[in-house]
Amino acid sequence: MSGGVGPSSDIKLPKEEEPGSLSHIQETIKPVPNCHFLTFRQLNAIVITIVFAASGMVSLEDFTFTFFSLFYVFFLSKVAFPASSLHTEQVFGNSKLLPLYVWIGAFVGLLFPLVYIFEGILEGDTEGIKAAAPHVFLLSSQIFMEGVTFSRQFSLPTRVFVPVFFNTKRLFTLSEWLRAEIAKVEGEHGSSRRLLVGRGLAVANLVFWSFNLFGFLLPVYLPRAFKRYYGKVKD
Repeated sequence: MSGGVGPSSDIKLPKEEEPGSLSHIQETIKPVPNCHFLTFRQLNAIVITIVFAASGMVSLEDFTFTFFSLFYVFFLSKVAFPASSLHTEQVFGNSKLLPLYVWIGAFVGLLFPLVYIFEGILEGDTEGIKAAAPHVFLLSSQIFMEGVTFSRQFSLPTRVFVPVFFNTKRLFTLSEWLRAEIAKVEGEHGSSRRLLVGRGLAVANLVFWSFNLFGFLLPVYLPRAFKRYYGKVKD
């Protein structure tokens, strides 16, 4: 995942972090009422998304999925879960493990796959690049969408929808990536070291994001967000 800061007038550093969405890795930004400028993190994500979309390595299905999510988020915010100033925004208090957890997700999910793809361009591993590209594209799109919803115009349930929605989709692309890596033959798609690295990355991402969805987002983050939204939990 990418990191960065947006306009200084729109950013406040809170005492407590809410690391429920895995794009908030370098700083935690408090939701602001009127944020009209893209943060540097979102700009990074947009650049990666555009580059991969223009490369032809991303399917029309994945592109349509991202495009649909943008409209569906606004639909949820207006129809199902309208934002309200009465709802508390904090879900998690200070935690020493969660910041480490999101950093691991940043390296495993985005940084290492990007390095793997760039190295594949040099070694001519077209199969490995094509298999890893959808995951990177969708994760970059998720980072951008999380930035869009991280304002007071969107409620907590709407905000949680983005990582759950994209994480679920990416599990399918990760499964395809792993199958493509296993099917590769040594020597035909780069060095033997690259073959092992590609398989290791695919397995690591599939395990990490499976746990993130079924061990964190669905059983922990989503219920707490709904309880906060419906006022069943007091600080």
